[in-house]
Amino acid sequence: MEMHRTCPHSDPMFHAGGTPVSISLMELRLPAPGTKETLLRQELRRLGRVLVAYSGGVDSAYLAFVARGELRDDMLAVIADSPSLARVQLDDAVSFANEQGIPLEVISTAEMERPEYIRNDGQRCFHCKDELFTVMENLRATRGFDTIAYGVNLDDQGDFRPGQQAAQQHHVAAPLLNAGLTKQEIRELAHQAGLRLWDKPASACLSSRIEYGRPVTREALSVIELGEDAVRALGFRQFRVRHHGEIVRIEIAREELDRALNPAMAAQFTEIFKALGFRFVTLDLEGFRSGSMNVLLPARDLRSAS
Repeated sequence: MEMHRTCPHSDPMFHAGGTPVSISLMELRLPAPGTKETLLRQELRRLGRVLVAYSGGVDSAYLAFVARGELRDDMLAVIADSPSLARVQLDDAVSFANEQGIPLEVISTAEMERPEYIRNDGQRCFHCKDELFTVMENLRATRGFDTIAYGVNLDDQGDFRPGQQAAQQHHVAAPLLNAGLTKQEIRELAHQAGLRLWDKPASACLSSRIEYGRPVTREALSVIELGEDAVRALGFRQFRVRHHGEIVRIEIAREELDRALNPAMAAQFTEIFKALGFRFVTLDLEGFRSGSMNVLLPARDLRSAS
């Protein structure tokens, strides 16, 4: 296992608690976000010395932030650097950890050496997370930590996420889930804490952009990353570049779709993606949908992961 760089320790300002929120009758049995934050702190203290699986997304960043405030030097955030992680995402994750004084190590994972990951079937995410948690388990044992925790939350339970099976097999703790926190509540609490990434668009690994059954290659990941960098440079905020071989399918958030449908913008998309090697450039009229590649999976695969 190769270690890269460590972010410096410092004492971040920590803002606890939350403001009351209105809740529907369906939610009356659930505590308010502020109460859930208290539950989260209690859960973290119960876990002892904690390694946090950190990606730089809102969920794992908020978990790392609270863990740092609650556990001080008894926590360490760990981010996996691999070809499936866009450089812009890695750089932002490291910057946020530095800003908040969260101790961070960047480790290397080798999912690209696993044939079962490369073949890119419905269990790709399982093999990715199995690799991550295997490397983190070795680090945990070496450094004397008690627990590995990750940022799964209540809303994730309704999605097709084979990576959660890997987490269960490795006995990875889920403090946000155990506290009953939803994605929106995590964003609200991050906002109250003054974290700049509270409204950061959701992201996922670059491999999730490749249609199932098409092998994951470094070349394909590079093309996707370059394409998404170009779309971001055009001013779009929430989008995905989906790789279907000779065809690229661009998903743009519905609130930004009108701008994308402009003929001049379409011409720019065509120029960008044909230069990257695609023969056909398409814009998905349904807009951005997280996990849209899952519609290509047989129903039995979705059921087996639930």
